[in-house]
Amino acid sequence: MTNKRISRSLIVMVFGTFFGILCSTLINTGLPQLMTAFHVGEARVQWVTNGYMLVNALMIPVSAYLIKRFMFRNLYILATTIFLLGTLLGALCHQFILVIFARMIQAMGAGMMMPLVNVLAIRYAKPEKKGAIMGIIGLAFNFSPIIGPTVSGVILDYLSWRYLFIIILPFIVATLIASIIILPKIPHNEAPQFDLRGLIIISLGLWAVLMGLSNISTANFLSWQVGGLVVVGAIFTGIFYLTQRHSTDPLINLHVFNHQQFVVATVVNMLIVATMYGNTILLPLLIQTIQHRSALVSGLVILPGALLTGTLSRLSGRLYDRISVRKLVFTGLCIDCVGTLMQAFVGTESSAWVLAVFQAVRQLGLVTMLIPIQTHALGLLPYDMVPDGVATFNTIRQVAASFGTAIIIAVVAVVNDRTPGDGRYGIEAGFLVCLLLLIASLVVARQLRRQPDLARTVKAS
Repeated sequence: MTNKRISRSLIVMVFGTFFGILCSTLINTGLPQLMTAFHVGEARVQWVTNGYMLVNALMIPVSAYLIKRFMFRNLYILATTIFLLGTLLGALCHQFILVIFARMIQAMGAGMMMPLVNVLAIRYAKPEKKGAIMGIIGLAFNFSPIIGPTVSGVILDYLSWRYLFIIILPFIVATLIASIIILPKIPHNEAPQFDLRGLIIISLGLWAVLMGLSNISTANFLSWQVGGLVVVGAIFTGIFYLTQRHSTDPLINLHVFNHQQFVVATVVNMLIVATMYGNTILLPLLIQTIQHRSALVSGLVILPGALLTGTLSRLSGRLYDRISVRKLVFTGLCIDCVGTLMQAFVGTESSAWVLAVFQAVRQLGLVTMLIPIQTHALGLLPYDMVPDGVATFNTIRQVAASFGTAIIIAVVAVVNDRTPGDGRYGIEAGFLVCLLLLIASLVVARQLRRQPDLARTVKAS
């Protein structure tokens, strides 16, 4: 197989996967429209985002098995078809439950796409070009969820929420056609065992906890709808942990948690990501439902920070090679805390350009540490555990995004129910929750240690 064929295949797959990841945040700016169209509150509308993130997280370890078992060309075509069906359903549905269902189908397809792109680049690209290719892929995939709210803001200023699905359709159809024509047939001879029991157990556990957290605003904490579901979810999660420890073919290799720096970096990343995705919902709610500005303004507020992230992402990776990860993460967290503090105590009364400045400050902090913390989490793992580390890290990242959003929106709803006014206090409380999570990240980040010279370690081995 020629490298030219691989290059064409990567272009097709990155193009399609870009839109799959874009959809993780594309709908966020449209949540106020969905609340109005279907007469639902914050507690229910958040499932449009949380359901997507949760299914997306569960598909990551499933994809690791599928890649070993089936031809990646067929898998990518299948993933694209599933994503296309979910997008089509979202464009046509007239019930809120179907919107959630459509988003979950989208998440199934998108969750399969990204690992397939990484596998193709790592396995088949020329060694001297792998770094450059992975850098381009990482830039595209990190930029797409951040630019999502801006894109949807432009769309929603002129069209209805349905066009958040409709506008994606031609790009996915083009990807599907190109995949059928261009992607090569590379056979796979592995026949691993799939841990279906583990997938069912962890799905039930995570769903129960997320449902319980989502019900905080509508039921007492000690009720079955909240406390009961959280306890049930915790029990299922505990069972999953015990069964995975002793499984010969685990869904997730929990032995990666034996490496202390992986654990520390993963926990820090969880807390950061929870605030990042929570913030993409808080800002549209503030701008559209409280300040009564357009979706376009909501998108433009996020745009400077998104551009900053796209510009500096590759630079932050280079800084990791020169500056200790602890200094980078502490610097990024302090910048992020300043931006969040301003959002909480000044932002709800501010003009759009001031909000944009605060958000840009937050994104500057995030871009300083996100790539270094991921590199650090995986850098000290043994070579044969890196694929398990990647799957585990990305799964936990998506789960944290889903759970963090649920907690933040629950706090917003509870405060709004108990305080008079237009909902401004609830948004402020949501920003304060983000700030508390970032402070917790600072505490955990004290355990980070300087990364050794990996290049020297590789040469020595």
